[in-house]
Amino acid sequence: MKSRFVYGPVPSRRLGRSLGIDLVPFKTCSYDCIYCQLGRTTNKTTDLREYVSVDGLLDEVAEKLRWAPRPDFIGLAGSGEPTLHSRIGDIVAGVKALTSVPVAVLTNGSLLWKPEVRAGLAEADLVMPSLDAGDQSSFERVNRPHPEISFERMVDGLVTFAQGYKGKIWLEVFVLGGITDRPEELKRVAAIVDRIRPTRVQLNTVSRPPAEACALATPREVLERLLQLFSVPCEVIAEHPSMPPAGAAESSDIEDEIVALLKRRPCTVEGIAAGLGLRPNEVLKHLEALCARGSIRSERRGEDMFYEGACNR
Repeated sequence: MKSRFVYGPVPSRRLGRSLGIDLVPFKTCSYDCIYCQLGRTTNKTTDLREYVSVDGLLDEVAEKLRWAPRPDFIGLAGSGEPTLHSRIGDIVAGVKALTSVPVAVLTNGSLLWKPEVRAGLAEADLVMPSLDAGDQSSFERVNRPHPEISFERMVDGLVTFAQGYKGKIWLEVFVLGGITDRPEELKRVAAIVDRIRPTRVQLNTVSRPPAEACALATPREVLERLLQLFSVPCEVIAEHPSMPPAGAAESSDIEDEIVALLKRRPCTVEGIAAGLGLRPNEVLKHLEALCARGSIRSERRGEDMFYEGACNR
């Protein structure tokens, strides 16, 4: 069975080896974050819909679990905002019926003001929302939310969800150099964290090419100083060593690895992703750039698109 919705297991900084599940189409999201490694949002929405078939998705999960190495987590995340799926609760329940592997939901947290979204996440073992700003102005600058989502509405949703949820909450705070790395900004974030009371806080920053060049990494030593602002358990999860401005070197390194792999053998997007420990849609972004430069080329073979080095023939 060719996988449409399931990828991995892939290495994850936060979840170990994670089997990922895509619940919505590429870049369908309620935010358009300036730091997103997948680029600009193309469908900004708050509409809850059954974007992908629940039965088809669960069939893929069952098939993958039959032969793939056992993952540490099954992560509902992927290339958009998973809580936009109107039947996320059925997906969580369906996955848990298939395996004892814990289910994590990686969400931007923007839709938790909706009762049906909170109910849909109730049975997940771990929910990993984000809080990237301390006020409306920073929220708009960093997350560029759908007009229906105000900062107050988003925060109230996080607080309400945390009050009723029985599982673990790992709250990610994404810190951007020159934008949200100031102590006064993080103090406002910390005050909101005190209302949410998550299991832990995880400080992160840019480690892959972002949607906008203004989204800069925060040095690890700065992140470590910011830990003291939080009253709940807090850790730095950002990848380092230091990140060049706008992630140019990181992008070059990834693309060099892709070219090196394709010089050895033709691969599909999924094969490259598995080989390099990346998400398929992240790989696709780099493949498009490499094809445009003539470094690689693509060829459809049956139902699959294969990529190979430009000098392979």
